[in-house]
Amino acid sequence: MSSREEIRRPSHALPFWLSLGTVPLAAIEAARGGWTLILLPAYAWWLVTALDQLLGRNADQPDAETPEADLFWYRAITLIWFPVQAVVIYATIWWVTHSDHLNGFEIVALMFGLGVISGTIGIVYAHELLHQKSRLERWLGDLLLATVLYSHFRTEHLLVHHLWVGTPRDAVTARYNEGFHRFFWRVLLECPGSAWKAEKRMLARAGRPVWHRSNPFWRYAALQALALLAAWFAGGWMGLGLFVLQAFFAIWQLELTNYVEHYGLTRKHSGEGRYEHVRPRHSWNADHAASNWLLINLQRHSDHHYKPDRRFPLLQTYGADEAPQLPFGYPAMTALAMIPPLWRRRMNPRVRAWRRAHYPEIEDWAPYNRGATPLPRGSV
Repeated sequence: MSSREEIRRPSHALPFWLSLGTVPLAAIEAARGGWTLILLPAYAWWLVTALDQLLGRNADQPDAETPEADLFWYRAITLIWFPVQAVVIYATIWWVTHSDHLNGFEIVALMFGLGVISGTIGIVYAHELLHQKSRLERWLGDLLLATVLYSHFRTEHLLVHHLWVGTPRDAVTARYNEGFHRFFWRVLLECPGSAWKAEKRMLARAGRPVWHRSNPFWRYAALQALALLAAWFAGGWMGLGLFVLQAFFAIWQLELTNYVEHYGLTRKHSGEGRYEHVRPRHSWNADHAASNWLLINLQRHSDHHYKPDRRFPLLQTYGADEAPQLPFGYPAMTALAMIPPLWRRRMNPRVRAWRRAHYPEIEDWAPYNRGATPLPRGSV
C-alpha cells in the first residue's frame, strides 16, 4: 500500500503528466507533416503499450483515506487540461487554414492526431472532472466535452451508465459477440435520446417541464455552439469542418474504450425487471502501469463503479478472482477491438469463462447476448 507520504510527493504524481508529451508532438505534426503524422498515435498507443510490457503491472493499493489536500499534483493535470487542449485544437486549426504545406491526406491525419489528444486524453479527464463535487471541476468537464461535441455524455454517463451498467438500459455495455463497428453506430444513435429521457425523468421528479432552464441540455447546446463558433473564427468554414472531424475521431476513441470496459459482462436478471447490484466482476480491469498513467487509472474500472467520486490516484485494484482482467492495457485492447474476428478470438473465451465462474446456474445466455432481457425497473 502506498503511504500518504509517498502520495503527497510531486514525483509520485509526475507519471500521470505523461499526457503533456502530446503537445509538442502536435506542433511537430502540424509544422512538418509527412511521416511525423504517426507521432501522436505512436505515442499514445504503441509507446505506452511497449512500456506496459516493460514495466508490467502495478498492483499498488493507495490509502483510500488520503486527504484531498495531498492530491494537489494529481488534480492539477486535470485542471489545466482544458486550456491546454483548447490552445492545441484552435491553434492547429488556425495554422492549417493559414498555410498550404499539407495535402488533404495529411490534414485528415493531423485531425486524427488531435482526436487522440481530445478523445484518448481529454474525454478521460472530463470523465474524472464530472464525477467530482466541485463546481469548477464539473464546468471544466463540460468545457472539455464541448470541444468534442459530446456534451450529452455527462448525463448519459452519470444518470444511465452508472445506474444501469450491465443491463439493456445501458447502451454502452457492449453485448457478447457484438463487433465494435456495429456497437459504435448503435451507441451514436441511442445515447443522445437516452440522455434526454434521463434528464426529462429527473425534471419530472422535481415537478419541472423538460424545457425548464435547469435542463443541462441548454448548457450543452450553448457550450457546443461556442466551441463551433471559435473554430469558425480560427479557420472559417474549413476550420469548422476540421473541428468537427477531430471531434468525430475523439468520439470514436471514447467509444472504443467504452466497448472494452464492459464487453459481454452482464448483471443477472432475477425476474420482474430486477437485476443484481453492480459488483467488481461487471467491469474489465487492467493493472498495467504505463497505460494507467496516461489514462489516469481509468483501467481500475471496477473500483470506479464502486466509488464513482473517488479521485483517480486513490482507485483500488482487484484480484482476478474478484474482477476480470484484460491481457493488455486499453491502448492495445482498443486496437484489437478494431478487428472483430481477432477481438472475438481473444475475448469471447474469457467471457465464457467468466460466465461459468460466476453464473453457472444460467443455462440460456441468448437473451443477454441480444440485450433482450427486460428493462430494469425504474429505468424508464
